[in-house]
Amino acid sequence: MNLHSYIESNKRKTIFVMALFVALVAFVGYIFGEAQGGYGVSYLVLALLFSSISSLGSYFYGDKLVLAINGARPAEKNRDFDFYTVTENLCLASGLPLPKLYVIESPAINAFATGRDPQHAVVCATRGLLERLDRSDIEGVIAHELSHVKNFDIRLMLIVSVLVGTVAFLADFFMRSLWWGSRSRNDRGKGNSLILVLSIVVALIAPLIATLIQLAVSRRREYLADASGVLLTRNPKGLADALEKISADKTVLQTASTGTAHLFIANPFKGKSMGSWFTKLFNTHPPIEERIRILRSM
Repeated sequence: MNLHSYIESNKRKTIFVMALFVALVAFVGYIFGEAQGGYGVSYLVLALLFSSISSLGSYFYGDKLVLAINGARPAEKNRDFDFYTVTENLCLASGLPLPKLYVIESPAINAFATGRDPQHAVVCATRGLLERLDRSDIEGVIAHELSHVKNFDIRLMLIVSVLVGTVAFLADFFMRSLWWGSRSRNDRGKGNSLILVLSIVVALIAPLIATLIQLAVSRRREYLADASGVLLTRNPKGLADALEKISADKTVLQTASTGTAHLFIANPFKGKSMGSWFTKLFNTHPPIEERIRILRSM
């Protein structure tokens, strides 16, 4: 497998999906605006503006919120020696600044990266990962997480989460407005029953489509981080072995939530995924067996 072409392919697919996501937000805003009386362009601009403001707030405070939700605490160099030294070595090799390191006191085996850019990044690992994996395995996991930082996945997924929230907010706002403003709706919107029906359909299905796009972006970035991590360590076996141990571990990470699950290197809920294509659409991560297979083939 050509590792560089694999990485470029993932980047192109992610750009396409992100463009589709922004188009969805603009379309939803426009349709809802037209249904409210011909204000399609105004609603489109408001939707994009709301997304930008929400992104700004998440940009500065999103990492602190994620760490607080998961009960993470700063790592200690003496106690978490492998965590510190492995991260320091990989940062030197990749040219990245050393991120802040945090630990979740849980026996589950997992890790995630967050922050807004390489200068303000955080890498967080569970106690189970630090104590139950070999140093080479830890290196594979940290290289994966640092790849998320270097590829700006931490910022991308933050923006994607905001866009999902924007679509959900617009849909909820529109459905409520049908009840609140049915008698005072502008005359320009009257008589256009087709637009009204279309907007109701969009309000029902748009949040689902937005969630599916978010999950698709998340899965693509996991494949990319696997490949980029291997490019950094030159040791696909380390990450493959780590993923096998994570897959075999049945401990559920109690602090994880549906809002943060996509950040982790593997599904923190340990739920068994069904084999149907429809069910796979709702997975936050690619099949771990497929990831291991690709790594073993490198």
